[in-house]
Amino acid sequence: MDHMSDLQKLRTKLCRELAQSEQSARVHPRREARRLGKVPPAAALRAVADHADELRPRFEALLRDDQPVGLRLGRWAGQLFSALRHGLFDRIIDTERSFRGTLLGLRHGVDTARLLREVAQRLGDIYLVAFCDELLARRLPLIARAEGTLSWFADQPAHALRSGLRQALPSGT
Repeated sequence: MDHMSDLQKLRTKLCRELAQSEQSARVHPRREARRLGKVPPAAALRAVADHADELRPRFEALLRDDQPVGLRLGRWAGQLFSALRHGLFDRIIDTERSFRGTLLGLRHGVDTARLLREVAQRLGDIYLVAFCDELLARRLPLIARAEGTLSWFADQPAHALRSGLRQALPSGT
């Protein structure tokens, strides 16, 4: 295989992965925010989800013609992962760990966008480079803001230790 063909395949794979990550960035932070209530970490997560919502139409327009199946597949995978996480994992782990898991997923999306930007630059795809630049320029400060709220959990240890399972069990068990 030649170098450009490999780069194109990598671009396709990373676009699917970013579509999955962006789907998760729209869903997970909002679920976490609802779970946490009206507290600083929740507000920071809602801002990330709002940004993902804002970028979605532009990202889909960039990929609509050359990756319609990949875009749908990435979104589907993101929806499946979100459903599993919401239905099972988030119900048994405590709020602070779930919050940190959400941050981890957001960082994964940022890393995917960084690599996709580099690949797009090598392929001469100026529109995808610009999209990744915008995503990174706006998303990184939002994630940093969310990371800055981690100390809230140290100030609220009882809230940090709550889980969906603990909330569902009668007290004293």
